[in-house]
Amino acid sequence: MSDRLLVGTKKGLFELRRARDAWSIANTRFLGDPISMLLHDPRDGALYAAEALGHFGVKLQRSRDGGESWQEIPAPAFPKAGTDGPSVSYLFCLETGGADQPGWLWCGTIPGALFLSQDHGESWTLNQALWDLPQRKDWMGGGFDDAGVASICIDPRQRDHMTIGVSTGGVWVSDDGGTSWRGSADGMYADYYPPERRHDPEVQDVHRLVQCPTAPDTFWVQHHNGVFRSTDAARSWQEVTTIRPAKFGFAVAVHPHDPDTAWFVPGVKDECRVPVDARLVVSRTRDGARSFDVLTEGLPQSHAYDLVYRHALDVDGTGTRLAMGSTTGHLWLSENGGDAWTLVAGHLPPISCVRFG
Repeated sequence: MSDRLLVGTKKGLFELRRARDAWSIANTRFLGDPISMLLHDPRDGALYAAEALGHFGVKLQRSRDGGESWQEIPAPAFPKAGTDGPSVSYLFCLETGGADQPGWLWCGTIPGALFLSQDHGESWTLNQALWDLPQRKDWMGGGFDDAGVASICIDPRQRDHMTIGVSTGGVWVSDDGGTSWRGSADGMYADYYPPERRHDPEVQDVHRLVQCPTAPDTFWVQHHNGVFRSTDAARSWQEVTTIRPAKFGFAVAVHPHDPDTAWFVPGVKDECRVPVDARLVVSRTRDGARSFDVLTEGLPQSHAYDLVYRHALDVDGTGTRLAMGSTTGHLWLSENGGDAWTLVAGHLPPISCVRFG
C-alpha cells in the first residue's frame, strides 16, 4: 500500500503520510497557490504539481527528491500563445507515458488540447492532430469557458493506444500514439442537446474517464448526465442505470485489478451540485454495475454539502485504500475498499485533486 498522499487544493499542496496506523500532514508546499493537478511518476519517483494562477498564467513544478525541493519547469504552451493565438489557462490532467518511455509525460489542458513531453517536462509539443479535428467546433466548456482534456488513458499493453475524455467533447481514441484520432462514444447520449444531436460523439460531456490497468478493455465514465461502461476498449458504451442514489457526479475510480469494481460520488444534478438529501455517500459496484452498494460509514449523513471534483477521488495499487477530498476542504480515507471512511483533515482549502504516490 502507498503510505503517501498528495492533496492539491485552491491554496496549496499538502502531503500526508501514514505512520502508526494514522495519517497526518507532513509537508505543505506552494501555500496560497491553486494546485490544479498532481502526478507521481513511478518510473523515476519524480513528482509534478500544476499551478493555476489566473491572470498570472499556469506554472508547472517538479521535484526529484521526494518533495523536499521543487523546481519550476516549462508548462505546456501553444506555439503562438497570447495575442497571436490561444493560451493555456489550466493544466487539467497529467499522466505518464508507457513503462518503456522514460521521461514521457502527457498533459491535457484548457482549452482542449493535448501536449507531450519526452524529456521529463523540460519541453512540450502540441498534439496537432487533436487540435486540428474538424469536430472541435462543437466542443464547449463543461463548467469552464472552454472545453478541456480531463482524462488521459494509456493502454499498458500498447502505449500507442490512447483514449482521452474531453469535457465537453466526447471520447477520442488513437491507435498510433496521437498521430490520428477517432471519436468513440457510441451508446452515450447528451440530454442537454436537441434530440437529433444527442448521440453525436463530439457533444458528450465526459466528466471523468478511467481504465482498469490489468483489464484495459474496460472503461468507466462519469458523464454529465449518467454513468457509462465499456468492455470493448471504448468502441461501444452501455449506460449504467442501477447506480444509487443519483447518476450525476464528477469523480470515478476503478479497481486496479478488478474491472467490475468501481466507485462514484453522486450528487443531485447539474443545477443542484450537492449530495442527495444532504448525505454524503460513495456508490460502489463489485459486479460490473449489476448492483451498487451505497457506502456511508464515517461520512456525514446530515447537512453535508460536499462536492467531489473529477480528480479528487483516487485508489491505490492494492485496490483497498481510497482517498476522497471535497470542495469544503474535507479529506477522507478508507482502508477497506470504501466500506468505512475516516476523516483525516477537516479544515483544508477546497480540494481539486488527490493522488497516492
